[in-house]
Amino acid sequence: MTVTQTAPPDFDPTALDGIDADLYLLDDLLDDQARDVRDRVRGFVDRDLLPVINDYWERAEFPFELVPRLAALNIAGGTITGYGCPGLSRIAASTAAAELARGDGSINTFFGVHSGLAMGSIDMLGSEEQKQRWLPAMARLEKIGAFALTEPSHGSDSVSLETSARREGDSYILNGSKRWIGNASFADIVIIYARDEADGAVKAFVMEKDADGNHPAGYRADVITGKIGKRAVLQPDIRIENLRIPAENRLENCSSFKDVNKVLAATRGGVAWEALGHAVAAYEIAVAYAKDRVQFGRPIAGFQLVQNKLANMLAQLTAIKLTCFRLNELGEEGKMTGPMASMAKMFAARQGRWICSEARDIMGGNGLLLENHVARHLTDMEVVFTYEGTDSMQSLILGRHITGLSAFA
Repeated sequence: MTVTQTAPPDFDPTALDGIDADLYLLDDLLDDQARDVRDRVRGFVDRDLLPVINDYWERAEFPFELVPRLAALNIAGGTITGYGCPGLSRIAASTAAAELARGDGSINTFFGVHSGLAMGSIDMLGSEEQKQRWLPAMARLEKIGAFALTEPSHGSDSVSLETSARREGDSYILNGSKRWIGNASFADIVIIYARDEADGAVKAFVMEKDADGNHPAGYRADVITGKIGKRAVLQPDIRIENLRIPAENRLENCSSFKDVNKVLAATRGGVAWEALGHAVAAYEIAVAYAKDRVQFGRPIAGFQLVQNKLANMLAQLTAIKLTCFRLNELGEEGKMTGPMASMAKMFAARQGRWICSEARDIMGGNGLLLENHVARHLTDMEVVFTYEGTDSMQSLILGRHITGLSAFA
């Protein structure tokens, strides 16, 4: 017997009112600011993002039209206080990440690179003058940031980066290459991490567009094509050849890879919240679909196998959310460690990917269609599973903490 895979005629994957993805009432723990941020970001997602994102995703183009509307949310800079930044509570900033990911992973990555990695680098590693110089325009999204750390030969082993910097008078001359650098083809400000030839230390350099809006000579960004996920965010390969950056653009408080790790540790927990957002979206859509989809004379939500899937999806979703909330509490108390962040990223990404896969399975062939959104969340979760430290690398960081023995150099 052939079972057709026609979606219910009235099924709308964005009409999800009344579906409970918060069985343990964790949203009751949100402060007033976090609730306000949640509602504002969710409104942007439902009103502005969801109606257009599938088309951009399929064409592998970035939706620049959404940037002013994203800027109007006043969330860029997250927890950074001053310099025009919103000074959000940790839970409010994390909630924003989850809500953006609930809409789309590409937009969340664009924003996370700009607000978390680029602005975070300047806030944590820059001098007071440097913060004053760059952060206000970035907070308004008038200038977009990128974070150039990963190299073609050094993904997980980013500490071994080979991009070099040589002091020459009032400038540094940079040479090397970077890969998977979100926003870097159009960013106004690119944080480039390079090894100083004089002392071998990893340092951070801020490359800016010139007065005409062009990237300087010696910098070339070629957007990577053919991706199966995060297709609407532009992630180029970068070639750096005798790129001259003023010495005043070296971030003053970055003098080793340990300083880079401060930025990475601060954002790693945010990836767990992103996984939560993808998982919530996939779960909610799967529940709505199962209630509407009729096969063998009844909604498939009434079948035992489907209910079993949904029950386990909700249980894992709740576990991800509990992990995220606890990690935030530890961060607020100043107790969060690298292994804690690694465990959160590892668990949330692994289970978030599984939830998206189960949602796709419940929807059958219709789960493969962009119009139902789950396929986009599933393939985007493949990226989340890998970036900001792969599942395997996070497990080794955690394993080193457990055993006291390092399984990698």
